[in-house]
Amino acid sequence: MIIEIGNVLVAMDIFTEKFCCDFESCKGRCCIEGDAGAPVLFDEIADIEESTEIVWSRLSASAQAVIDKQGVVYSDRDGDLVTSIVGGKDCVFTCYKNIDIDGKSISNCCLCALESAFREGKSTFCKPISCSLYPIRERKFSNGTVGLNYHQWSICKDAVKKGKALNLPVYQFLKEPLTRRFGEEWYKELETVADELREQGIIN
Repeated sequence: MIIEIGNVLVAMDIFTEKFCCDFESCKGRCCIEGDAGAPVLFDEIADIEESTEIVWSRLSASAQAVIDKQGVVYSDRDGDLVTSIVGGKDCVFTCYKNIDIDGKSISNCCLCALESAFREGKSTFCKPISCSLYPIRERKFSNGTVGLNYHQWSICKDAVKKGKALNLPVYQFLKEPLTRRFGEEWYKELETVADELREQGIIN
């Protein structure tokens, strides 16, 4: 079942599946697993390039070499723009740091240099919207319609477990990035649809 909201097609499992990132367990593995970088919108390239100058010193020597050679993005085997990667898997913007979560020290965590600079107030660009939207994947169609699908990945099993414990649907977990991507009115309509589905007993 697909729900159409504006020109966006929303897969039903975005309403039904539960999810909440468990950074303590995964330590940011989604940034360093896989065989391609994070999807990038063409309009994001200039912002990424500008932010790269700000975070340059945080990047590894290998990442700097890749960026010097091919830039911050490249076209993957499907022809989609994605962030450049190191060693066939690591995003060039990954950096490692020990962090504190609820008073507990977590060592060797993979963080996004772009997001770190943004949260420190040193940059106005956070990171590619595809990163913020994960585990939702966006697909654009030739007619201008956008499709949103829930992407299941084994490394996120703890996030699924935590989401179920909190009874937190994917669309609620991603309220901020969904609103940033499609606007407040669109998200309000999404919530209205969810309420109607709940009243009908289709979702809980």
